[in-house]
Amino acid sequence: MESWNHSFKVEAIHGERFKTRSDAKSQVFEYIEVYYNRKRLHSKLGYLSPEAFEAKKIA
Repeated sequence: MESWNHSFKVEAIHGERFKTRSDAKSQVFEYIEVYYNRKRLHSKLGYLSPEAFEAKKIA
């Protein structure tokens, strides 16, 4: 969990200034749902993105 928190802070919000709470929520959602869960390489998946891992399993 500490590793995830570090990645989140460094990759998603470090140095960002949000005008509203809604902007911050939107950025968090974008990072988690679009980037982290779909595109970011994961060591547990053999350094593949979740999308690539799923495609490899289906093929």
